[in-house]
Amino acid sequence: MLMGVVYGLWAWAIRRDGGPITTGNVLFGVVSALVFAALMISVHRVAPTLPRELRALSWAAFAGVTFGFLYSLAGASVLRCTAMALGVAAGVFAVTFYRYYTTE
Repeated sequence: MLMGVVYGLWAWAIRRDGGPITTGNVLFGVVSALVFAALMISVHRVAPTLPRELRALSWAAFAGVTFGFLYSLAGASVLRCTAMALGVAAGVFAVTFYRYYTTE
């Protein structure tokens, strides 16, 4: 999945932090991409069977966790990462709930 590749490259670039390309950094990017893609595919398959509230919540949780992980790689504090992830999750929940509510 293309989004998994983009996520893996982004995670790899943040962890590399302008230093040399190492096997550990590349492996970290590949594993991040695989985990992201597997989670996204599973949410994409399970979400349509859920009611609209839980469907929106599942996408919001996915977006919040994945954003929070990338944000934590930059070296921010746990509290700031949590606050930013909750903000992203709240925004994704609002948008997806509105979409599901208006299209059902």
